[in-house]
Amino acid sequence: MPEAQGPTDHLIYIIPGFFGFTNLGEVGYWEHVRVLLPELFEQEGLRAQAYFTEASPTASLHRRTVALLESIAATVKDPERVEIHLIGHSTGGLDARLLTTPGVCLRTSIDVERYASRVKTVVSIATPHYGAPMAGVFTSLMGQRLLQVLSLATIYITRFGALPVSILARLAGLLAIPQGSTRLGRTILDQMFSQLLSDFTPDRRAQIKDFFAEVGNDQSLLPQLAPQCMDLFNATTVDRPTTRYGSVVTRANPPGVRSTLSTGMAPYAQAMHTLYHALHKIAGVLDEAHRPALTDVQIAALHRGYPLDDWMESNDGVVPTASQIRGEVIHTANADHHDIIGHFRDSRHDPPHFDWLVTGSNFDRHSFELAWSDIVRFVARHPAR
Repeated sequence: MPEAQGPTDHLIYIIPGFFGFTNLGEVGYWEHVRVLLPELFEQEGLRAQAYFTEASPTASLHRRTVALLESIAATVKDPERVEIHLIGHSTGGLDARLLTTPGVCLRTSIDVERYASRVKTVVSIATPHYGAPMAGVFTSLMGQRLLQVLSLATIYITRFGALPVSILARLAGLLAIPQGSTRLGRTILDQMFSQLLSDFTPDRRAQIKDFFAEVGNDQSLLPQLAPQCMDLFNATTVDRPTTRYGSVVTRANPPGVRSTLSTGMAPYAQAMHTLYHALHKIAGVLDEAHRPALTDVQIAALHRGYPLDDWMESNDGVVPTASQIRGEVIHTANADHHDIIGHFRDSRHDPPHFDWLVTGSNFDRHSFELAWSDIVRFVARHPAR
């Protein structure tokens, strides 16, 4: 990335989450955010430059945070002359919190405080601040392979728009018994992985294989996201007094008769909804021992966004909704974990949006623009609409 210089006052770093990436050729994790942000900056009169950082997908929070610091140091020529803002999706929000913790020891030759002291806002989006029970499912041998297939499925949808229905059916079946580390289950996952990978070009297959090789080298993040481990993270990771912290909270429709009917009767939509049903079950909710103590202001914001008052027992298909609340509640969305960064269905938009899951939450382009408008307004110190 080039050094940030010239008239830019605000440098905004967008941090991918668990199993996130920046680009794999034509496959863009942040494609729709990248296109939308300049328009929102202009609307708010914010003279800003956005940088989309790299992250080692399942590496430890320490290693991911060092990578974030290195990205900032490589692009900021003179920290004293700019304001830095961090926006992290999923575990990217934890990286941002760790970096801005006063006195943090990252074991790097870079002067952490020189850059951390310039961070004015931290925005977390669907971040597991208090843990993600789903992470524990993926620590077994079969669970790790299952996670790779789910990640490749996300890349596949982003590139081609839909998964083969046969893959969906088998994947949903395996998710129903994710702890069953049988040889047959691993064989089925290997077959699905090979089938999905074969549809990419040779060059793209090589990139994807390199991506998963990196994942295989370091999966320290998985146990760190357990609610018990996040207790320790929260006890030692404190907010910087000069930084404003805000969160975007997501909640997908709980699977049931209403969500099933709202997905329509198309075979693909129903098969994808079955997959969501399985993911929603293992994503779970936080038990009372790990739920955050909320302020009256946070509770009021949640009630405005979720009038049915069921957010404590909800999740977005990956992270419990209650786990995502930290600092000012900037925005509440009826969305799954990837809807909020642009992976929802809207084939009419250019470029088209492709849905990661079919949840019946009715998140659309208007919802996407509202969420990111509130994020930019928070960064620009303007009150949310």
